[in-house]
Amino acid sequence: MPGVSDPGFDTLALHAGAAPDPATGARAVPIHLSTSFVFESSEHAASLFNLERSGHVYSRISNPTNAVLEERVAALEGGVGAIATASGQAALHLAIATLAGAGSHIVASSALYGGSHNLLHYTLARFGITTTFVKPGDVDGWRAAIRPNTKLLFGETLGNPGLEVLDIPAVASIAHEHGLPVAINSVNDSIQQGIGFIHQELNVLDNLDVAANVYLGREPVKAGVWKPFRLIDRSKMNADTLVHLKRLGLSVAPDTPLDQLSIAQQQMVEIAKALSLNARVLIMDEPTSSLTLAETARLLEVVRELRAQGVSIVYISHRLGEVTEIADRAVVLRDGRNAGTISREELSHDRMVQLMVGRELQHRYHEPRHQIAADFFEVRELKTRRYPHRKVSFTVGKGEILGLGGLVSAGRSEVAQAIFGVDKKLGGEILLDGQSLHIYSARDAIKHGIYLVPEDRRQTGLIVECPIRENVSLPALNRYATRGLVSRERERDAAQTACTRMNVKTASIETLVKNLSGGNQQKVVLAKWLQLEPKVLIFDEPTRGIDVGAKAEIYDLMRGLAANGVAVIVISSDMEEILGLSDRLAVMHEGRITGILSRRDCTERNVMRLAVGEELI
Repeated sequence: MPGVSDPGFDTLALHAGAAPDPATGARAVPIHLSTSFVFESSEHAASLFNLERSGHVYSRISNPTNAVLEERVAALEGGVGAIATASGQAALHLAIATLAGAGSHIVASSALYGGSHNLLHYTLARFGITTTFVKPGDVDGWRAAIRPNTKLLFGETLGNPGLEVLDIPAVASIAHEHGLPVAINSVNDSIQQGIGFIHQELNVLDNLDVAANVYLGREPVKAGVWKPFRLIDRSKMNADTLVHLKRLGLSVAPDTPLDQLSIAQQQMVEIAKALSLNARVLIMDEPTSSLTLAETARLLEVVRELRAQGVSIVYISHRLGEVTEIADRAVVLRDGRNAGTISREELSHDRMVQLMVGRELQHRYHEPRHQIAADFFEVRELKTRRYPHRKVSFTVGKGEILGLGGLVSAGRSEVAQAIFGVDKKLGGEILLDGQSLHIYSARDAIKHGIYLVPEDRRQTGLIVECPIRENVSLPALNRYATRGLVSRERERDAAQTACTRMNVKTASIETLVKNLSGGNQQKVVLAKWLQLEPKVLIFDEPTRGIDVGAKAEIYDLMRGLAANGVAVIVISSDMEEILGLSDRLAVMHEGRITGILSRRDCTERNVMRLAVGEELI
């Protein structure tokens, strides 16, 4: 049944896209009738009109009321975004005009709404766009009507007035044969047309098991049962799921509840779901952001296998080594625009970085300290619920960056959560500057200046349905309150200062966090902690799913924090990152630290040996 992570249709219809009004606190978005909006400066106005940042410029084009409607429709359809128009005809005209121009040709079903038929037959013809009409069920007729200048195949279902049902997969197949765009009205349409999508942010239901997530909405049913009483064929679903899991090298049972899996394992389930669609076009958005080196290597092998089978793959990644390894060509985006296309022959790490940031990046990582400061933060014999019979001990010097490496499920995140108080520790002691601390909750940790940047920023680091302002001020509301009442003005000033310091790219601090990029979301997480002057700051996978420019900023931030005496702990599955950042590196295996490496001994070989439980000679 729908839960927090799976809001139902009714809930989305009422609340999707809505946030408390910053001026009145109202939950319902007021109707905006104004013809224009106030701009902070001429530069701000220019950037809005040039579509360089989000915001509203003119109520007939864009306003908060329309924006909420578009977000709500997108949420209901399971899409990324939506555009609201004045009518269905306006929407149809916009879609066609985007794809076709003077001299173009369209093949359309003859079973259309009268307004659609008139638009195609009369109106567009005046602008040099011609249309050939064919019967919706005549597959050969669709194929025969295609010309060299055909830009679009168009149909409606159910057809008007005879209620004809268009065979969308058949028409889509013809379109794919000729390299033509197909107008897609929903996520289900894209799936029917052989398009699969692996989301950057997990899109799973943790109240279901693995197999139920893989075949959600496509569950096989038992044969020979009267339709109203069909039952899910669990045996077949589990067997089919197991095939895809083995293909990815994921050793979990199909009936395992998803909430028992790590973030990396849940990501592999998402990938298994996409593979189960037998897609002809597969879009992979940061598929390895939570995976280990071994899991990443296996996924890249699967990508090569799919390519050899004729599957077209759009691979989106900030891990540039993966791009150089598998891409036939690369398209680099910067600020929402195409910054350049690189052929296979010209593809290199430095070339991509240069296009991504508009300049060459120097000193991605800080120069590690050779002299380790005196112990400042100490963990003694810490036991977690994940590994109750293992003890973890380590120290971090004031101004030191301690890396915490190891394979996924080694227990690194569990140690971080136990230190921060969000996961109960079963034993052990935590000391700060020689003083033993009693941490039973996150509130206790915050009181002592110990903060955590969690692995899953959307689930545990942010409230994505709230604006930036509320997320930044949330850990210390008492700072902005007088007699229990929060001052909005003080809250806004603090949030603005914190976001400016972190270079959060947003039109306003009232922007909902969910509308920010992954890198800017991470900056908001950091902004809320930095205003509290941390003594110990724990980063758990701090650069997962963010671009190289944002990575460089976060690395500079870590260096600055360490220089100011903050004890920094970094957990990362990115080998290059963990080796480049750490003054010392503690490596974990199955809930215990197998070794702590000095800077001189920090090599990939040594890390991997310790990560699999071997001892160094």
